[in-house]
Amino acid sequence: MYNDNPTLEGVKLDLDTGRHNTPLGEERQGEILEMVNSDAQKKFYIESYGCAMNFSDSEIVASILSSEGYSSTKVMEESDLILVNTCSIREKAEYNVRQRLRIFEKNKKKGALVGVLGCMAERLKKKFLEEERLVDMVVGPDAYRDLPNLISGAEEGEKGVNVFLSKEETYADIAPMRLDTNGISGFISIMRGCDNMCSFCVVPFTRGRERSRNAFTVVAEARDMVDQGYKEVTLLGQNVDSYKWENPENGEKVSFAQLLVMVAEVSPLLRVRFSTSHPKDITDDVLYAIRDHHNICNYIHLPVQSGNSRILDLMNRTYDREWYMGKVDRIYEVIPDCAISTDIITGFCTETEEEHKDTLSIVEYSNYSMIYSFFYSERPGTLAAKKYEDDILLEIKKKRLSEVIEVYSKVAFEVNQKDIGQTFEVLVEGISKKSDQELKGRNSQNKMIIFPKKGGVAAGDYVNVKVTEASRATLRGICL
Repeated sequence: MYNDNPTLEGVKLDLDTGRHNTPLGEERQGEILEMVNSDAQKKFYIESYGCAMNFSDSEIVASILSSEGYSSTKVMEESDLILVNTCSIREKAEYNVRQRLRIFEKNKKKGALVGVLGCMAERLKKKFLEEERLVDMVVGPDAYRDLPNLISGAEEGEKGVNVFLSKEETYADIAPMRLDTNGISGFISIMRGCDNMCSFCVVPFTRGRERSRNAFTVVAEARDMVDQGYKEVTLLGQNVDSYKWENPENGEKVSFAQLLVMVAEVSPLLRVRFSTSHPKDITDDVLYAIRDHHNICNYIHLPVQSGNSRILDLMNRTYDREWYMGKVDRIYEVIPDCAISTDIITGFCTETEEEHKDTLSIVEYSNYSMIYSFFYSERPGTLAAKKYEDDILLEIKKKRLSEVIEVYSKVAFEVNQKDIGQTFEVLVEGISKKSDQELKGRNSQNKMIIFPKKGGVAAGDYVNVKVTEASRATLRGICL
């Protein structure tokens, strides 16, 4: 649910300057801006679920709709177009989306259209349109440019469907409408799709093959964000480390490490983060880029999924336990103050209690600063669903998940205790949730730090904070 930004109406990104320009001409631009301020203008409402890529995609959708004369609203009941950008990674996410669609059906404005976007759209198009009859449009991740046509057809009573998976689409020429933003941190999508074929994952089937965005458009978008006052960008992709783009004019190739440096050099005041990584693609060049550039954050998300080699093989992760541990060692060797986070799945097919203990031990070994952990949820159409029996009882999956969280909590507390007495550069995000007398922000390691207000310090500022106490999830300190 987002606020719109009418200043980006009908705009695209100039690849040379990185600034917004309208392809419509001054007269037409004036007409559109007048429409933005009109009470009669159609409104859209959008909710996003799942990964950061979905939220980034919603900003692309908002820009496309804006160019068609729509404005955004946070009030679903007053909208003419209701969109839900969906995730299919876990069964619970799909259940939540279905529940929201039923609420939309009961409470939507008369005549409002409802559309499902994203990964669920691609996977469950027939069910949505024919069985549940809750939506008017189903639009896959690569078909957002077709939204105006699908909306037009739906207004005439047609059911709109476009879930075609592209081998080229990156939306590189569309300037995302920054929605519901703090004006400090934002996303830049650098690639789409995934080639890894992990056996538990639907992403290759819902988002297609990997394709990397023109590096110069990425840099241009970063420059534009700096011009707008942003202080932090996160480079997004299903597997950013496999980014590779070849300049069609001279054949020069740009790797992910090179792209990181290009974005970092846009401004020394622009922090650069990235997500998500696959361990097999984290090269030394990436680690050196982080080490050698102050504004590339000392934080790596390194999904392990399981700590057991046999389970990793069943998951088709392409590495074993020892290799992953070696990668963790290498990260800490090159970047001693790096923070590492991870993803973990408990109760994967045939996992034994001893194999589960391998996962617990790798949490201890890796000293994770954060984990995203889930029990296994079989996704129809995946390799695991086709090849393996989902044979672990739900109560055992949940028990193992609780044990992972318990071990992680101890590890994170001990890791954070080592930060007491240290001083970190913090990018201030705003007022703390618990007290209007405190500010909050994150350090390079992506750890939240809370500190008392200090005169002249505001959101978007960089300040030095000395840590005085630490819990599992939060550091507290004083602004120097």
